Amino acid sequence: MKTFNVELHCHTYHSGDSLMLPEAILRVCKRRGIDRVAVTDHNSIAGALEAAQLDPERVIVGEEILTTEGEILGYFMQEEIPAGLPPQEVVQRLKDQGAVISVSHPFDLTRGCRWNPGTLKGLLPVLDALEVFNARCWSDEPNHKAAAFAAEGGKPGTAGSDAHFPAEVGRAYITMSAFDDAKSFRAALAGAQVVGRRSFPLVHLLSRYAVIRKSLGWSPPKSGDRPFA
Repeated sequence: MKTFNVELHCHTYHSGDSLMLPEAILRVCKRRGIDRVAVTDHNSIAGALEAAQLDPERVIVGEEILTTEGEILGYFMQEEIPAGLPPQEVVQRLKDQGAVISVSHPFDLTRGCRWNPGTLKGLLPVLDALEVFNARCWSDEPNHKAAAFAAEGGKPGTAGSDAHFPAEVGRAYITMSAFDDAKSFRAALAGAQVVGRRSFPLVHLLSRYAVIRKSLGWSPPKSGDRPFA
């Protein structure tokens, strides 16, 4: 049976703390054997749509959506969802468009947003999966907690590098049976296996650098100056 290596969490320059071009993500994926990649910018699907135009077979259109508590990951999305909505409304909007729903780094307390444990437990029955390995966590503990929580709730786990720069892409992914749409992706998640290693803490400083560069007027090269091969 054919299997895919699937990276389920990465960002482009459409996220405020990244300078990465969609072309760079795709080049690294080809080099590192990542068969499918979800582009999940903060509160935007613009980067995912750019990447999908370049390599529609490889790219899953996604978004990392900031709710009034933690962040939710949507995959196979058709419409962008704005930040700042209650988690329950975000989940419903994702369901309405047939998206696959996960939660990113649910137990990482170093992020700027945190889940209320009661809210997260209440959401679990309506989630398709839970991110159980995020390569940007500072320690293994948040990932271990997420894996235990997913297992207790009978939910499959997803994994991603949370890449904001090319060197991070593919540091965490899942291996799973081949799929071609949201329905077959959900079915294949049941047998997925996590492969991953945490990134060096320096990557967080690189994100701060991206924020500073953008505050000083950085803008991406024009599309004609960004070859993809």
